[in-house]
Amino acid sequence: MKGLKKIALATAVAAAPFAAQADLKALDDTTMGNVTGQAGVTIELETEVSIGEFRYTDEGYLAVNDISIGGGSVERDANGAVTGVSGMLDDLVIDIDVEADGDAFIDVHSISGAPIDFAMAVGSASLNATDGSGDSTLLASNIGIEGNLGLLNIRVDTATDNLIMNVGFNVTDMDMDVDFLGVNVRDLTVYGATYYENGGAIDPASMFAQAQITVGKGTSAATGGDALEISIPQFVADIGVGAVEIGGESIGSFRVDNLAVTNTTMKVYGHQ
Repeated sequence: MKGLKKIALATAVAAAPFAAQADLKALDDTTMGNVTGQAGVTIELETEVSIGEFRYTDEGYLAVNDISIGGGSVERDANGAVTGVSGMLDDLVIDIDVEADGDAFIDVHSISGAPIDFAMAVGSASLNATDGSGDSTLLASNIGIEGNLGLLNIRVDTATDNLIMNVGFNVTDMDMDVDFLGVNVRDLTVYGATYYENGGAIDPASMFAQAQITVGKGTSAATGGDALEISIPQFVADIGVGAVEIGGESIGSFRVDNLAVTNTTMKVYGHQ
C-alpha cells in the first residue's frame, strides 16, 4: 500500500503542469479552507516538452513520434504537416499541502487567474513488426490539439490509497489524419455540457468539460489478481467535429450534445 501511495503522489505531481484554474469548485469551501489555511509548498512552473519517440513493446511495438507539449498554438509547414508548438506552457502555480491524517492535497491554478492555454503536437503513431518482415501500419499522423485547462484538484487519500482528481478543460481545435482508415478529422472541439444550449457562446458555465477520476488498486474479476483500477464517476461535455474528410473531401460535420459518462470503471492488468 505504501508503494501505491508514493506512485499516486508522484503521478499527481507529474500531472500538475497540465492544468489551471477556472470558476469551478471541485472541493467544498470548508474543505478547501482547511487545506489552504495550512502551511505548505508552492511551486511556480513553466515548461516546454518534446519527445522524439515513445515506444510500447509487446511482441511488435507501438511507436508515437515527434511529440511536443507547450502553450500557444500548433505549428504546421506549408504542406499542413505538424512541426511542433509555438510557445511554452507557463503561468502555472502548484500548491501542495499534507494534512494531519496524511492526505495530500494538490491544487493547480494560474498566476494570472486566467485559464492556461496549451498545445500538443504529435507527428505520427504507428504499429510495427519485430519479426524481420518490416511490416508497419501508420495509424494516425499530423495530430494537433489546442485548448485550455481550467481546473486540477488532486487528493491522495491515505485511508483508501486512491488518487482522486477533479479536472476542467476544453479543446478549442483538434485536427488529425487517421491514415489507416483514409479519414481526416478537422476542427474537433470539446466544451462544457451547456455549450450548445448557449448557442455556442463561451461563458464560465459552458467553457469547460468536467470530469472526476479516481485511480487506485483493484481486483480483476477474471483472474482475481491485482489490477490498476480507474473510475470515472462523471464526465460531461459537448463535442463537435467541423468536418470529416474522406479522399480529401468533407462528407459533413457532427456534434454530440450533453455527453455524460457516469459510473464507469476500468481495470488494467497484464495477461499471458
